[in-house]
Amino acid sequence: KEPAAAIVEMLKDVTSYEGEDAVFECRLSRETTQDTQWFLGDVPLQSNEMNEIGVQGTRHTLILRKVTLEDCGPISFKVGQHTSTA
Repeated sequence: KEPAAAIVEMLKDVTSYEGEDAVFECRLSRETTQDTQWFLGDVPLQSNEMNEIGVQGTRHTLILRKVTLEDCGPISFKVGQHTSTA
């Protein structure tokens, strides 16, 4: 069983204007096959035309496209027992 990945670079707060993209990024201690999940509030996010979820090695990114006031709220990234929120 692979050792658990930890979050080494936490999410940073992002301020965006309506219609802009908001980009969130965090970095893990290692590449992992562990389940990772992004949340807006309590809602799990999926990659679709409004949300772009990417992974490059240990870097995990979330891009919220053309944000609206409804997108305002805490964004969280979870891997194993670790969570980062912005």
